[in-house]
Amino acid sequence: MSKVFVNIALSLDGYMAPEGMTLENWDRPERWAAQWGALMAWALDQQYLREKLKFGPGGETGPVNDMVRQTFERTGAHIMGKRMFEGGERGWPEEAPFHTPVFVLTREKREPWTRPGGTTFYFINDGAESALALAREAAGGSDIRISGGADVIQQYLNLGVVDELEIALAPVLFGGGRRLFENLSEPTTQFRIDRVLNTPAATHLRYVRQ
Repeated sequence: MSKVFVNIALSLDGYMAPEGMTLENWDRPERWAAQWGALMAWALDQQYLREKLKFGPGGETGPVNDMVRQTFERTGAHIMGKRMFEGGERGWPEEAPFHTPVFVLTREKREPWTRPGGTTFYFINDGAESALALAREAAGGSDIRISGGADVIQQYLNLGVVDELEIALAPVLFGGGRRLFENLSEPTTQFRIDRVLNTPAATHLRYVRQ
């Protein structure tokens, strides 16, 4: 059976996104881009991701690069929130970097949006459980990645359906922004450490549900 997993980068003080990284400030990157770039520097240095995003040749190879490749190869469907989609709609290249069905939690009614390279966005108006059921069907036995943002990940943690948490803990401090582990209901799902991969740019932590 397919697994539901979260794979995200996190600042040392627990934030997924810095203060000011909002749709309203998207065209004012001086408010957020430096912090976001510091959080994601480890990923953007990997050869596989550079190729995926069409950044050109080069990049690091090795265990982190292999881990990034595995994340993409295991994923048969993505789920994200409206806020993440709207930011990506402005910032992603024409060939969005998912290459799977993507289910967007939103109140907006909108027809599916197909991009080159196999990505189609579906806009789901009836909640997180409905989106997960559709993602399971679309994934065809592959795994389902809960891409973000923080509110969407919290919804799935509260449903108790997240099987794995993969966190790249970057040595940066935001001091504010969107926290990952807020608004969680009791009792919370318990996880155990499955893998730790240390690099100077980030500590990669993998937790699996007990």
